[in-house]
Formats: sequence, structure tokens, C-alpha cells
Amino acid sequence: MNTFTLGLIVIAYLLSLAYLGFLGYKKTTTASDYLVGGRQMNPIVMALSYGATFISASAIVGFGGVAAAFGMGIQWLCFLNMFVGVIIAFIFFGLRTRRMGAKLNVSTFPQLLGRHYHSRGIQVFVAAVIFLGMPLYAAVVMKGGAVFIEQIFQIDFNVSLLIFTLIIAAYVIAGGMKGVMYTDALQAVIMFACMLFLIFYLYKTLGMGFTEANNALSDMAPLVPEKYKSLGHQGWTA
Repeated sequence: MNTFTLGLIVIAYLLSLAYLGFLGYKKTTTASDYLVGGRQMNPIVMALSYGATFISASAIVGFGGVAAAFGMGIQWLCFLNMFVGVIIAFIFFGLRTRRMGAKLNVSTFPQLLGRHYHSRGIQVFVAAVIFLGMPLYAAVVMKGGAVFIEQIFQIDFNVSLLIFTLIIAAYVIAGGMKGVMYTDALQAVIMFACMLFLIFYLYKTLGMGFTEANNALSDMAPLVPEKYKSLGHQGWTA
């Protein structure tokens, strides 16, 4: 695939995000729509949105880089994240939290805790933690997208970051929660499809099965850099 074709695909993707953001804007008529999707979002859209949020650039790019440096043992951390962040969160807390939010008539997590515990202090504290911590996480995600655009179109990083930020800001601010969930759902489908494709493409390129590839990776243990060995790195499959 040449750069021109890939560029067209990226442009189509960005235009799709803009359209879904506009769709969210058109379907947003109340504050409840804007903040919590009217509490009536499709479960499939909600699940895809959560998946795209949970497995973002920081997970795909970040964990990929860490696994390349320190080995596949890092996948145990991924398993823990999935088990705690998805299974426990949804099965044990999801429905209960939704019912509590509807009963208390709240639209944000700080509001939920504040009203549940009848504490303005808790609400302010949680809001402050999110306000201060979220930009750090968002910066990592934005950088991942900006680097991708920079490499595809061979433009300055600051320009690509500005373009990416404007697009994201447009559908988040205008589309509200519905715009965010619609665009997240699209991105989840793309991410999962691409990751599935990469798995099969990788083994096809290697010309070997999973067991053979894993054994070959194990045989590369002597190639671990000394600086990583001193940290306990015993091989990429250890």
C-alpha cells in the first residue's frame, strides 16, 4: 500500500469521526444527553466505546514497546487490567452504579460519590484528582495519534498534534457523550480488526505456527541487553 492510498484511508477515517460527532450533536437535546448519553445508549455501542477507551494508544503502542523491551511477561499486567477493569467492574459494579446514578440523579462520577456519601469535600477531591490526572493520560493518547498522522503524511509533529486535537475537541465538545461513544465504537471495530489481522499476518510472514514462533523467541534470550538483564529480564518469553 502506497502513501497516497494510506493517506486517503486516514482522511476517510477522520471524516468518519467528524460525521459521527455531528450525529451525536444532532441527537443531543438535553444535559442528560450531553453528559451521560441520556442513559439510553445501545449496550453494544457502550461496550465498544469502553473497549476503545480501555485499549487506547497508551495500551497498544505503550504495552507493545514495553513487551518488546522487557518480554511477554508484561501480558500478565494486561490480564490483570482486563480482569479488574472489565470483568469485575462490569459484573459487580456496573449495574449497581447505574442504578445508584439514576436514583441520585447525577451525571458525573464526583457527583455520584459526593451525593452517595453526603460529602461536598469528597466530590471536590475526586473532581480535582480527575482534573489534574486526566490531562496526563490524555496527553499520551493524543501523542500516539499525532505521531501516527505525522508518519503517514510526513508533516511536522506540532502540526499533526494541532490537527488531531482540533478534530477530537470538535466531536467531544459538540457531540457530547453520544458523539464520544459513536466515534469510540467505530475506533474499537477498527482497532480490534487490525489487531486480529496483525496476529495472522505476523505468523504468516514468519512462516511458522504459534508454538514454533514462541520457541524461536525463547532462543533469543541470550540477546537480551545487559542493562535489562540487570533488571531481571530473563528472555522475551520468560
